[in-house]
Amino acid sequence: MVANEERERCGKFAFINVRGLARLRVPSKTGQKRICHASDIAIRTWHRWFCFGAKNRTTCANRCTRLHCCGGNNTMGSFNLRQFRIVFAFLAASLPAFTGVLRAFAEDPPKIVEKDGRYALMVDGRPYLILGGQIHNSSAWPSELPQVWESMAALHANTVEAPVYWEQLEPQQGHFDFSNVDQVVEGARAHGLHAVLLWFGTWKNGNMHYAPTWVKTDPARFPHTIRPDGEPIDVLSPMSRNTLEADMLAFVALMRHLKQIDDEKHTVLMIQVENESGNIGSVRDNSAESNREFAGQVPVDLLTAVHKQPGRWTEVFGAEADEVFQAYHQAKYVNEIVAAGKREFAIPCYINVWIDYPAAELPQRQLDTPGIGYPSGGAVQKLVELWRELAPSIDMIGPDIYASDSGFYRTIIKAYHRPDNPLWIPETGRDDTFAKFFFSALGDGAIGFSPFGVDQTGWNILGDQPWKAHARNFSMIEPMSREIAQLEFEGKLKTAVEEPGQATDEVDLGGWQATVAYGFPQPDGRRAPGTKDAHGAALIAQLGPDEFLVTGVDASISFHLPGKLPWIHSQILTAEQGTYENGVWKPLRLWNGDETDRGLCFYEKPEVVRVKMGRF
Repeated sequence: MVANEERERCGKFAFINVRGLARLRVPSKTGQKRICHASDIAIRTWHRWFCFGAKNRTTCANRCTRLHCCGGNNTMGSFNLRQFRIVFAFLAASLPAFTGVLRAFAEDPPKIVEKDGRYALMVDGRPYLILGGQIHNSSAWPSELPQVWESMAALHANTVEAPVYWEQLEPQQGHFDFSNVDQVVEGARAHGLHAVLLWFGTWKNGNMHYAPTWVKTDPARFPHTIRPDGEPIDVLSPMSRNTLEADMLAFVALMRHLKQIDDEKHTVLMIQVENESGNIGSVRDNSAESNREFAGQVPVDLLTAVHKQPGRWTEVFGAEADEVFQAYHQAKYVNEIVAAGKREFAIPCYINVWIDYPAAELPQRQLDTPGIGYPSGGAVQKLVELWRELAPSIDMIGPDIYASDSGFYRTIIKAYHRPDNPLWIPETGRDDTFAKFFFSALGDGAIGFSPFGVDQTGWNILGDQPWKAHARNFSMIEPMSREIAQLEFEGKLKTAVEEPGQATDEVDLGGWQATVAYGFPQPDGRRAPGTKDAHGAALIAQLGPDEFLVTGVDASISFHLPGKLPWIHSQILTAEQGTYENGVWKPLRLWNGDETDRGLCFYEKPEVVRVKMGRF
């Protein structure tokens, strides 16, 4: 039994691709099958060139038989054997380059691309929207994976975010165990998912807890960060070359292995390098080596990045000198690891950030507390630009957002959605109050959105409050996620998200406007009531000058001409509810009457409508 046999039939012959060798099997006049060998690309190229224009399958079969088969009739009108030999020689000469081009296209790994200030994660040549679910820290073990896959299905996710633990990957220095990684990747693939892997190396939430035992027990080789009072803390110092090289060697081994198992499948989309890196417990390392450097001159590359004049650290940066010192060494540390990993496997790498939350104090008392309020040295809001300058190998910086205050959430999206940084939310709260921010992120061009702690573990740092809204949102978007990603990348998608006390929004669509009203019921002549917890949202994508793809949650959407009321000089020509299946729109029914007269109304049930507007 031949494995991996692919057939492409045309008339009476069949292409058979067996382990990269293509054969053309053709019936002879005696009924016996003759097989002509050639490369797969050569046969398919011949077929496309010489059968192009064939009016029917018989003609195609006759041409292919005459052209490709050694014992076939090589006379076909004016196309004689001499001409065939000339073409064959041309193909043979050009085949290596042609094959290389096709192979490069076929094997193109995931990558981040930018166009006109918008970003997309390209997977297999098309924009991809991550509908993610990050599992708990201790769930990327084989014993936990069955419930992980069940949880991803319940969430309607298309991507799982799963940790890779340095302590498990390299339990003894130089000896690597990829069994956990293999089961995550193979399991994701088997369940129709992609994966984002999270490297828990030197840092995890501002600590060193995932470093291997041989690192933890040898502080002479792998020094800890020292507090100002001389006490060591459970954080590895970024000043140590030994620690950097140990982390880097393990990460390089991981990336090399991923290339071996996933170079063609593209199951793994991205790698998160470290997790919320930085110091918890001290603003910077206060070791003797660190103090000597801190007393000296600021490095030239940092001065260039921040456009400042030479001087000592405190002279140049004042009260923020300690934090900038930590950020400088930390960013260069991580950048070197990423650069080395990409030399093995060039897929996107990003960092996530424990952001700077406002202190629960009066405004005048809300001072930054690096090393306490957040890991010092991380790419918090004020340091995003510096990190982008110092760590160019990192493809993007993603904020972990666990505050559901709408104003604050929007501020964080604005801080990380930059011309030099794609928007990506690698972690956010899983309860229902965070679900509407999925639409906020889409409206700002996010390449993905992922609630944390979505698997069925017996313990949850987030508590046991029931949650269902993320699954509702993902089930709505997942069938058309590729289309949504493409529309985002083209700048044709807009969203509206309800805010407390604001029951309506206006969306500008160029030649059309859309009024979005939140909450039901919406009696005629009355203002929309809004929802009790301000969770309403709407998504509108422009498919053509007068055609839109529309969906929402507890919202009505009414199209109208600028400066006019709905139905004044305008009308709905068709409002077609449907769904996408494998990229093809499948209509289910037409909306009309009560379903359109007062706007397109969307409730909790996921529904999608293509509406075509007209003028009169």
